[in-house]
Amino acid sequence: MKQKVAVLGVSKDTPAAQKKFQEKYQLPFPLLADPGLEVHKAWGVWGKKVMYGKEVEGTIRTTVLVGADGKVERVFEKVKVDGHVAAVLEAL
Repeated sequence: MKQKVAVLGVSKDTPAAQKKFQEKYQLPFPLLADPGLEVHKAWGVWGKKVMYGKEVEGTIRTTVLVGADGKVERVFEKVKVDGHVAAVLEAL
């Protein structure tokens, strides 16, 4: 069964940095700039995390599935690249 979905990426990078990243990896979806971290903080994806054994503050990689009605259907927290696409596709 095919699902109609929209994919968006959000990062704290500038629009210029995002455009470069999008072109480098040939991403077929829009990237939204959030340099002021308003979206990150509203969605709870900015905070303390451990990276290379040190506690740092930064983006907590997360995937959020939002239904056509605007309600959150599923949240994938602390996303790891390996196997993530398959897990999201299965959840659709």
